[in-house]
Amino acid sequence: MASHRRPKSPSRARVTIFGATAAATVALTSQSAQADPDPTVDEVREEVDELRHEAEVVTEEYNGAKERAEELQAEVEELQDSAARGQEELNELRASVGAVASAQYRNGGIDPSLQLFLSADPDAYLDQASTLDQVSGQQAETLRLIEDRQRGLDQQRQEATDKLAELEELRARLDEQKETIQGKLNEAQSLLNQLTAEEQAELAAQEAAEAERAAEAARADRSDTRTDFVDLPGSSRGESALSAAASKLGSPYVWGATGPSAFDCSGLTSWAYAQAGVSLPRTSQAQAGVGTRVSLDQLAPGDLVFYYDGLSHVGMYAGNGQILHAPSSGSVVRYDSVTSMPFMFGVRVG
Repeated sequence: MASHRRPKSPSRARVTIFGATAAATVALTSQSAQADPDPTVDEVREEVDELRHEAEVVTEEYNGAKERAEELQAEVEELQDSAARGQEELNELRASVGAVASAQYRNGGIDPSLQLFLSADPDAYLDQASTLDQVSGQQAETLRLIEDRQRGLDQQRQEATDKLAELEELRARLDEQKETIQGKLNEAQSLLNQLTAEEQAELAAQEAAEAERAAEAARADRSDTRTDFVDLPGSSRGESALSAAASKLGSPYVWGATGPSAFDCSGLTSWAYAQAGVSLPRTSQAQAGVGTRVSLDQLAPGDLVFYYDGLSHVGMYAGNGQILHAPSSGSVVRYDSVTSMPFMFGVRVG
């Protein structure tokens, strides 16, 4: 439903970082407290649209944090596996030195250098370079290898510890973002619940009519004589992705969803391009950097289209001045006007 807001100036600053969410919530709460106790359908719709847009801003932050958490989890597992393999190799090297010491003991005594190694830190031993002439070249090489492996193992374990701490912080942040998103959606639903059954039906009829008008425009022949939008040839992958997205018309918006039966805005675009053999980043902000930027009058079918100062929403240009997108919570994948939200720029994926 966010796509039906009256377009605002693209230069107008918006809350796009998680740290400002609390301030925005306080402001909205204050506004709600002073609002007309019997708001009109249009007033409710505008406020609901704003709340859902704010939820979408946090959703894209959530998507980015979730992607990073998954990357960190994989990195931690790889470090832990590598450390386990390194420990096995280190144990084998130490066992080989121990075997040499055992053999020397059976033959009458342990070489003083090996005795020192087995009873002290190898780093301390190797620092005493003058003692290296007391062992064979092969023994010295083994001792140096043990020292290197131990140092590398300690470094891997510290790196894994640091990444685990970062992962724990990210998981806490994800929980907070979930609560923020759900809180805004609950507030929007509470506003809708204030409407009578007749008013809710009126609102649903408005939305359905607008969606149908947009769908009709998108289905129109691109060879017509319109002059407001002249569609340029798009990339083959872009048009293939657009076709995939169109197959999901009517699928519900669900924040954090990437298909195939439900989507959020960047989830739809990443899924559609994946069907065309192109891997896109997870968030709208990251997707904005994957191709060549184009202006409004240069858009071609399949181009990614970005909205709001924080690039918190993304759709796909469908031709005839329309976009195909997953608008916001409570809506479905549908067509809307390309200018129904504050347009930033388009991106053509090769």
